[in-house]
Amino acid sequence: MNAISNTAAVAFPVPYASDQRGVITPAVQAHKTATRRRLALGRAIPFGALIGPAFLLVIWSIGSIAGLIDPRTLPAPWSVVGTAIDLLAEGKLQNHLMTSAWRAAQGLAFGVLIGTTLALISGLSRLGEAIVDGPIQIKRAIPTLALIPLLMLWFGIGEGMKVTTIALAVLIPIYIQTHSSLRSIDSRYVELAQTLRMGYGEFIREVILPGALPGFFLGLRLAVTYAWLSLVVVEQVNATSGIGYMIDLARNYGQTDIVIVGLVVYALLGLGCDGIVRLFQERSLSWRRTLAD
Repeated sequence: MNAISNTAAVAFPVPYASDQRGVITPAVQAHKTATRRRLALGRAIPFGALIGPAFLLVIWSIGSIAGLIDPRTLPAPWSVVGTAIDLLAEGKLQNHLMTSAWRAAQGLAFGVLIGTTLALISGLSRLGEAIVDGPIQIKRAIPTLALIPLLMLWFGIGEGMKVTTIALAVLIPIYIQTHSSLRSIDSRYVELAQTLRMGYGEFIREVILPGALPGFFLGLRLAVTYAWLSLVVVEQVNATSGIGYMIDLARNYGQTDIVIVGLVVYALLGLGCDGIVRLFQERSLSWRRTLAD
């Protein structure tokens, strides 16, 4: 795919004047660079992802200091930090965090594995699509959380139900995005593979799978988010540990600060996992040139 992209780039005529030897002059090259920068997004802002959360934190702090926010409704940031420190000192937050992370990891692993496998079966075969795609679309139309009563009847109210719920929520975005990318491979790459006399296995390995990676990573980012969203709910169903259990217990006792601590932990876990996926995405797709580059 890189070779095709490079060939296409060379094939375009240069829309600027050059000297008689066909070499672009420095002035023309500078003009081209300036035009490219003006049309692109510009340089990345250092720590730009932290600007939005920092702005919300500032508004929250100002509202608390000015008395505009009732501390019984939303405690001040420093109160939440103090509560988090106390929970860490007691060891409660670490224990709940480890339990939640293990549940999310299991559900995410099973969901990604099943979703990717089904996407490959459906995306690379008409017969596979006829068998797989219909049930997946039916599941897509049914909210995963609406299946919890049925899953409780099938798997009980233990860990199996919780992990299964997360896996079902995860496999849908993985399947949809990967399947869409598999079916969106440019037909010119197929023609090139035929010209190079590639075998079917080599064609899948060198063309199809690299072409489907952008969709897979997009689905993985959504899957990570869905995993944590599902975890919030399932940990409030007959759980004895986990961040969701801690939040539910704090709600019963009116401990708003602990509820906020739990929500902040969920947010940090979600952002951290998304950042890890984006890092792998940048490394795996370093051959692409996009508007963000």
